[in-house]
Amino acid sequence: MNTIKNIITAAVLFMGTLQISGQVAIGKSPTVNPSISLEFGNENRGIILPWVTNTGAVTGAVNGTMVYDLSDHKVKTKYSGGWKDLSVDATGVTVDPNTAADGVVIQNSHDENTNAKVSVGTTQTSDAGILVLEDTDKAMVLPKVASPHLNIINPAPGMMVYDTTAKQLAVFNGTVWSFWKP
Repeated sequence: MNTIKNIITAAVLFMGTLQISGQVAIGKSPTVNPSISLEFGNENRGIILPWVTNTGAVTGAVNGTMVYDLSDHKVKTKYSGGWKDLSVDATGVTVDPNTAADGVVIQNSHDENTNAKVSVGTTQTSDAGILVLEDTDKAMVLPKVASPHLNIINPAPGMMVYDTTAKQLAVFNGTVWSFWKP
């Protein structure tokens, strides 16, 4: 009798969690703002975008997809059917992990699992992506760093943060930071 009661309780708890809207906080206490699906702490760190051989190799990308393009060392976002350059400067540096010459190596040569995907929120699409924020009424809050060009000691190519001093988006291409203000 206790076993049946435990199974029913577990099933009810599991079914109840399916109705909860997903919210994730990384490096901080849980987010309390109901308009946020993903939020980061306030350390001198940023998110590092996926490295791709080139944007032409990215299939199934939807508007808003963001990547670091190894072919020209730029952070790009999918926009109106094309790719918009967020780096501006083309002097970025990355290294093929198989040659391991001077530069920045953060990804290795393991085969990619093209089916890998983490969804935050209510699953609505089958969009390709590693991390897909699914909710249509929530947003991601980037890591917040005051003057990232001064305070992030070893930024990696493809890093992105919100500069709280200048109040703008900052992206790093491996050599220089580019800043975007609305």
